Amino acid sequence: MVTSLRYPMHDQPLQLELYSRPGCHLCDDLRVLCEQLGAEFPLRLAEVNIETDPVLEARYGQEVPVLFIDGRKAVKFRTTVAALRRTLQRRLLLRHFLRP
Repeated sequence: MVTSLRYPMHDQPLQLELYSRPGCHLCDDLRVLCEQLGAEFPLRLAEVNIETDPVLEARYGQEVPVLFIDGRKAVKFRTTVAALRRTLQRRLLLRHFLRP
């Protein structure tokens, strides 16, 4: 049986950046997963439309959605809620052990 852990919401939120484009159903799916996990994890989600930046469009035009967590590329295209949950858990654990 899998149980979900709750993380203290007073922790510094994980910074999620979702690179997307309008009309992208995979982008919509990944946004929904992030929003769902926002109830379990301290996170802040910012969505970036790559079509508004020629550099991002050139770099990620064929790869969206791309999700960065704390500035590190974490997901490209698709993931599951379970896989994203594990990724967020690992990131929080790394923060805990890497604190000065």
